[in-house]
Amino acid sequence: MVHEGVLLESPTMRASIADRTEALDKVKALSLLSDGTHVTTSMVAHYFEVGLKTIESTVHDHRAELEGNGYRVLTGTELTSFKEVSSVDKHAGRHLALFTRRTVLNVAMLLRDSVVAAQVRRYLLDAEARQRFPQGSRPVENSVVHNLVEWLDERIERSVAEQLAQYDTRMARVAEDSVRAVLAQTVVPLLNHAVRADGEQRREMSEIRRELARIDRALRARMPANGMTAVDAMTPREFEDHVAGLCRRDGCVGVTGCDARDPGDGDGHGPRLGGAGSTDLLGRAADGRTLVVRCGHIAPYRKVESEDVRRFVGMAKDEYEADVALFVTAATFTSAALDLAVRHGVTAVHRRLLEAWSGGATLHVLR
Repeated sequence: MVHEGVLLESPTMRASIADRTEALDKVKALSLLSDGTHVTTSMVAHYFEVGLKTIESTVHDHRAELEGNGYRVLTGTELTSFKEVSSVDKHAGRHLALFTRRTVLNVAMLLRDSVVAAQVRRYLLDAEARQRFPQGSRPVENSVVHNLVEWLDERIERSVAEQLAQYDTRMARVAEDSVRAVLAQTVVPLLNHAVRADGEQRREMSEIRRELARIDRALRARMPANGMTAVDAMTPREFEDHVAGLCRRDGCVGVTGCDARDPGDGDGHGPRLGGAGSTDLLGRAADGRTLVVRCGHIAPYRKVESEDVRRFVGMAKDEYEADVALFVTAATFTSAALDLAVRHGVTAVHRRLLEAWSGGATLHVLR
């Protein structure tokens, strides 16, 4: 069985079991906001029975990993829209941090000083062990071997002390030899079996580490050599191919370019998205949902405007009846554009989210 410390230290191991959110309710009921999806920072602190500062410190230290698992901070019009459809106090502050169940599970694998988090980790590891080792074939842990050796030493010392109380030094040596002989016939075979099982476990862990390293290298290989600098240097066609590759990596099928193009209106600042600066992709998600993607290749200092999103909504929803609509750009979105995307069910993949997606994270809407 994998030790609990591996989850605390290995991002790769955490990512491999990040979908097992059922572990949260197995340990303790997790309350959600009225949207049935999110929880606030205070709700996470209440669940793990720790202070707000502990959760905020964890987010600060592991923000990129948590954002890859659904953590985000709402501000401006996006926060206002969320307050209208949730149970959040409408007079709350100017920003609101939201966690998904997947993010809360991620926090459970990072918190060191929470009894509830430790129980969640143990449940995850026990479930992993039950899946990988059928009943009766599960290897003995290192701790079992160590505890058994300590128990043996304690029993020997106790037996010798009892013999010394009744016999002289010579008889004590005879008694010690007798105790060791009995133990050698009964317990040592069990120890030998435990050592062999421990060796098998170590070999299996080495194979798992090599496989995780191979997967990590493969994921990193999909990210351009110079990160977002390389993305910025792409042509529109190369950017479209890069986004199409990310979709296919996450299980989408039949992802190809389509002929839908908006004419753009020319505003003195270059063409609007939907004109020369963008291309579109069509395909299906792994579960069969219709997928439409707009690849907005513009300079990183520019912003996607609400009009750009409105054009895409008309094309994706009305013309193609998209179940999943992605607006992908290496730039950022205005607050109005983000608000419009949320209201029309469009996933706005901005620069920071694209960087995480290119680095191996999976978009929540494609899972």
